[in-house]
This record gives sequence, structure tokens and C-alpha cells, in this order.
Amino acid sequence: MTDVQKTVSALCSAAKTASAVLAAASGDTRRTALLCMRDALCAHSEQILQSNAEDMLHAEQNGVSAPMQDRLRLTQARLLAIADALAALAALPDPIGEGEVFTRPNGLQIRRVRVPLGTVGIIYEARPNVTADAAGLCIKSGNTAVLRGGKEAIRTNCAIVYALRAGLRTAGLPEDCICLIEDTSRDSAAALMQMRQCIDVLIPRGGKGLIRTVVEQASVPVIETGAGNCHLYVDESADIEMAVSLTMNAKTQRPSVCNAIETLLVHASVQEPFFRALRDAIASFHTPVEIRGCARTRAAWEGILCASEEDWACEYDDYILAVRVVDSLEEAVSHINRFGTHHSECIVTRDLNAARAFQLAVDSACVYVNASTRFTDGEEFGFGAEIGISTQKLHARGPMGLTALTTIKYLIDGTGQCRT
Repeated sequence: MTDVQKTVSALCSAAKTASAVLAAASGDTRRTALLCMRDALCAHSEQILQSNAEDMLHAEQNGVSAPMQDRLRLTQARLLAIADALAALAALPDPIGEGEVFTRPNGLQIRRVRVPLGTVGIIYEARPNVTADAAGLCIKSGNTAVLRGGKEAIRTNCAIVYALRAGLRTAGLPEDCICLIEDTSRDSAAALMQMRQCIDVLIPRGGKGLIRTVVEQASVPVIETGAGNCHLYVDESADIEMAVSLTMNAKTQRPSVCNAIETLLVHASVQEPFFRALRDAIASFHTPVEIRGCARTRAAWEGILCASEEDWACEYDDYILAVRVVDSLEEAVSHINRFGTHHSECIVTRDLNAARAFQLAVDSACVYVNASTRFTDGEEFGFGAEIGISTQKLHARGPMGLTALTTIKYLIDGTGQCRT
């Protein structure tokens, strides 16, 4: 066993040991812990922001893209929002113990109740808010967490976890309820993927490459999340002004996140007025947006780049948009189901029948009518912070809140019944 494997194993074992204590803690204790974690983040804000400034400097020196730097950057306001999210999480109903009771004809009383998963491993990239959000969700749902973030945010993550663990101590819970793997090499990620004896579920959050690697290589059960090749389809009955507004919001409001659109599909009957209005909107936007179009798009929109087959499957995480003209709703749906990642898609239409047909036919976790895909978010859905957005179909799908971090246990009470 290498030194990295030994370190990862020790952290996972510590988290597993702490999980027994956390699982037995009351809802009030876990709620208090979240508030103490919130207070500790505020008390350590200077150290956290200084660590983030160092990460930002290294990101700039290493040519990290502007949108990815935005994901990495913390400000006093962003840090306060992260802390406030923990307080909001504390106020949510406790998912542990929820369930139902039913009695069989033979008198057996069966209770189906929600219990923690146990110890959750999370592999993610340069988003320091994930560190606090994921830790908070795990504590609220009675799970311990082993976090393995990306190298770009390692200083920030260390400072955040230091504060969170201080909050746990104040609340009387083991600080090992939250463990951070500080080694950011591939070896540490590979080691975490094999910790089946300690980790009950592994959640990857990041780009398509990271998620594919975890799904293919992990022996720990995985919940597939996050890859976001999202689409917006402008139907033939669309309100053009609304379509432009939704396109700009879904692409440019924060292009580096997984619920931003990457491909725009436009019905041929509205391409001229829509492209004319979209060109104007892009021209007046403060940041250039690169358009890569199909042959029909380029014929109607001069000066744009040619989209390749690879573009239809690409998650840019940048101010880049692939555009394709289609002849029908069915063609749009076929394109989405072929190239999409089953995340979030939108149709802009005035036709209720088209809207419902689109929602039924598109095989994605979240399907919108006349609303930006940027709303695919646990907090926006009213779930509180989210652990990720699941793009698979088993256990959980879409924004994963507290309930997705629990499982079921059956408690059966009898009076001496024997099966005949």
C-alpha cells in the first residue's frame, strides 16, 4: 500500500468510525452543529479569503479560464452566502426517522423509516462552495463526509474544512464527521474510489471526464451527477423576445455551471427573426459569445464558426454556444436524446401540446417549458443546498437534497409470530 493509499484509508476509517456517533445524534444536535459550522465559517472568514486569494493567484498563473476562475473565486458576500446556506439547511425538516407504519393481518407491526447512508465520499473540482454545501448536507442527514476537491481550490478547501471541523467540536460531535483528503493527485482519487469497506456511496461532481472516470473505475457504489450538455429548443410558435431572453440567461448568466445550455436548437420557420434578435442581444452583451453553427445556421448568420459533430456533445463551460436549425419538434427531441447528458432541457413555445410532447419525449432529469435551465438547483427547487444533480435513474434523479442522502430501514415488532 502506498503512502497516499494509507492516508486515504486512515481518513475514510476515521469518518466511518465517526458515522456511528453521528447516526445516533439527535436532530437537535445535528441542527446545532450546522449553526456552529456557520458561525465558525464567519469567524475564520479572513483566513478562508486569504487562502482563496492564493488559489486565485495560482489559477491566473496557470491559465485557468475566466469562467472557471469565477467558480473558484470567493468574496466576502459569497462566503456569507455559503454560511447562510448552512443556517437555512439547519432550519429544514429532519429527514431521519421519517416514514410510515403498517400492520399485517398476523399482527406484525412494520415501520419503514429513513436512516443515513453512512459515510459519503465526494470527488469534485474547483468549487469551494461545494465543500461547505456537501459537508452541511451530510451532517444534516446524519452522514459523515470524506471530501476530495481539486488542486485549484486546495488552499481554500483546507481553510473551509478547518473551520467546519471547529464548528463540529463546538457542537460536541467528532471532527472526523468531515474529513478532507489534502492530496490532490490522481492517486488519492483512485484510492478513494476503492474504499468500499468504509465508503457507502461515492458522488462525483465536475466535468464529463471526471464523472466518467469515477463511474468506470470505482468499486464503491456511485451516484452519477453533474455532466451538463443542456439544450434550449426554440419552437415554431415561440415568443421571440422570450426565447432570446431565456437563451441569454441560460448561456451567459453563469456559463461554467452544469445547468447552463451548450446547444441551441431553432425551428427553421423562426430562424430569421430569432437569429436577428439574438445577434443584437449578443452584440450588446459585455462578454463575447462564440457561436458555432450548422450549415443552415451559418447561411443565416454570417461570420460564425462551423460546428463539428463533436460540438453537439461538448460541455463548453464557457461563452460558447452550438446552434442547429431543425425542421420539427421531433428532430429537436431526437438530437437532445442522442447528444445530451440527461440533465436539463428547455422548450420555448406557445403551443401547449408541443410543450407536453417535449416534456414527455425528452429523457432528462429536468425538462422546462418557457423557463431557464439555470433553475436546476436544489436551493431554487426549495430543497435547500444540494449534494449534486443526478443524471441517472436509480436511487435519485435531478437535484439531490436531504432525502437523497438517506436510505430505508424496516423495523418490525412482533408478539411471537412464527411463519407457517
